Amino acid sequence: MLPDTTRVSTLLRETAAAVILPRFQHLEAGDIQAKSPGDLVTIADIETEQRLTPLLRDLVPGSLVVGEEAVAKDPSVLAHVAGDTPVWIIDPIDGTANFAAGIPLFAVMVSFVKVGEVVQSWILDPVKDQMAVAGRGEGAWLDGQRLRVAPSVTPDHMSGSLALRFGNRQLVRKIAGRSNLVGSVFSFRCAGQEYLALASGRAHFALYHRLLPWDHAAGWLLHREAGGYSRRLDRSAYTPRTHDGGLLLTPDEGSWNALHEVLIGGDEQV
Repeated sequence: MLPDTTRVSTLLRETAAAVILPRFQHLEAGDIQAKSPGDLVTIADIETEQRLTPLLRDLVPGSLVVGEEAVAKDPSVLAHVAGDTPVWIIDPIDGTANFAAGIPLFAVMVSFVKVGEVVQSWILDPVKDQMAVAGRGEGAWLDGQRLRVAPSVTPDHMSGSLALRFGNRQLVRKIAGRSNLVGSVFSFRCAGQEYLALASGRAHFALYHRLLPWDHAAGWLLHREAGGYSRRLDRSAYTPRTHDGGLLLTPDEGSWNALHEVLIGGDEQV
C-alpha cells in the first residue's frame, strides 16, 4: 500500500501553516536549543515532528516513523530503516540554523521507504508554499510542473554545493583545494533547498559526506526522478540504510565520472 500523494502534501502544508510559519522570525530565546555544538533544534522542529508522526503513520496502517528529533532522543529509532516494515522518514525543518536566524532557506522533507527503497518523497518550501513530490518511476514535480535536472556540462562550467563539514579531513582538504576547478560553489546550509535547485536545473551538482536519511532520502528520489544520476563516492548505489560513504549527485553518469575525477580522483574514502 502506498500513501496518497495529495493527502501527504496537504498534511505538510497544514502543519507548516499551523506550526512553522507562525514562529518564523518570531522565535524567542527559549525556543532554540543546541542538541550538540552547531546543531540547533527549535520548538517548531519538535512540534512539527510531533504533529506529523501520528498523521503519517495513520495513512499506512502498520507503518513506522523515523524522525530526526525522535532519533536525537532515542538513537535506536534509526534501526527502523533497516527493517522490512514500511517507514516514514521526517525532517521537520531542514535548515534549522537558517530558520532560527530568520533566513527563508529551509524546508520540510518527508519520504516513504519500503524494504530499504525510497518510493515516494515530498519537499515543501513553507515560505514560498511550493511543494515538490516524486514517486519511483513517476517523475518529479513541483506544484504540477515536471522537474528536470540541468543539461550536462563540463566540470569547469558546473555550479553546485559542497558540504564538507563531516568528511574525512584528508579528503575534505583535497576537495576544497580542487573546488576552483569547477564553475562555482555555493551552500544554502539546507539540503532540502539544494535538492530543489538540483531537481529544477538551477544547479548541476551536490556533494555530501554524512548521509542521515532525513537529510537525503527525499531529495535523492526527487533528483533521480528529475533525470539525475548519483552514486556514493565509492561508486555504490545510495540507500537510506547507509549513513556514510559520501554522495555525489550530477545530471548524468558522464557528468558524475568527470566531476568525481576532478574533485576526488582515486581517493574514494570518506
